[in-house]
Amino acid sequence: MNGLFDFFGRVLRGVIRLALALAALVFVLSLLLASLVVVVGVSLWSLVTGRKPAPAVVFSRFRQTSQRYTQGVWPGGTGGVRRPMGDVVDVEATEVPEAPTREPGARSGPDHTARVIY
Repeated sequence: MNGLFDFFGRVLRGVIRLALALAALVFVLSLLLASLVVVVGVSLWSLVTGRKPAPAVVFSRFRQTSQRYTQGVWPGGTGGVRRPMGDVVDVEATEVPEAPTREPGARSGPDHTARVIY
């Protein structure tokens, strides 16, 4: 009897696996079909309105930004190679006056809540 139960158990497991694989296939195909419908709809809408689709604009901006920063963080940089500096301008030093000191806990602006009368 054990052999018969093992056989039916294997058949049942195979049927369940087949059903789950079929369900996954249906899910993936429906997801692909939905994305295809959205892409076609957005493309047609962009043709009607005469504008680029929003994802194309976002990805083109991302590409421009990544190209700018792959050349170096600072614009005009040479990627780690130091260029000779240009003319050096000597300036006169001026003394900057100290900021006035405040009392600890003093506020810098008017206290608008002090005008509230209870």
